Amino acid sequence: MKVRLIHASANPGAMQAMMKLEGFIKTSGLDAKLYELIKIRASQINGCAYCLDMHTRDSRKMGETEQRLYLLSAWREAPFYSDKERVVLELTEAVTRISEQGVPQDLYEKVRAHVDEEEYVTIIMAINTINAWNRIAISTGMFPEKE
Repeated sequence: MKVRLIHASANPGAMQAMMKLEGFIKTSGLDAKLYELIKIRASQINGCAYCLDMHTRDSRKMGETEQRLYLLSAWREAPFYSDKERVVLELTEAVTRISEQGVPQDLYEKVRAHVDEEEYVTIIMAINTINAWNRIAISTGMFPEKE
């Protein structure tokens, strides 16, 4: 495999814009472990091997269990996720696949039962950010390095 181009050097301004989004989310108060679950689930849906490799590694460093990581794609059938994590994962799927059915009102209400307006917007920004990273990685041909 060969990377098509190095996006950060090809357009440093674009990289700076993405890093500002990351900076916003990291200073927003959003739980870092939850953000990693968002990143992994969106990356699974989008088929971004580079991001999956990076964020599963990051999650492990934060103390995430192998079992929760292995079962994330089947979170609905696994009893290892909190109610808040479940609604955020459902929202992650809806926003990542937004063209299919949008974000239904009942899902919005389920999420809002766990978060206030500010955190809802932060979660939406987190989902959008990883979706943008996935599209950058896939479009530029990024792939994980073998251990």
